[in-house]
Amino acid sequence: MYTSNINQKQAEFTYSYLTVNQFIKDHKAFTNGGIRSLIFNEHTNGLAKAGAIVRIGAKVLINETKFFGWVEAQNGVVL
Repeated sequence: MYTSNINQKQAEFTYSYLTVNQFIKDHKAFTNGGIRSLIFNEHTNGLAKAGAIVRIGAKVLINETKFFGWVEAQNGVVL
């Protein structure tokens, strides 16, 4: 039997990962090209440091919570 060492605070938080196509379908303010450009430049624009982009093999996923935290930080708002 597998048991996890996740503490209570982590267990209460749920991550939502979306592909680029799922993300732009759910969030109409963002275009395919715009998101792909942000991902291409993730190391210079801060998305990588925010942990908003996850790669599993060739698959690129966007962590919604961290992405929108990064968006808010661009305007000086801290969540």
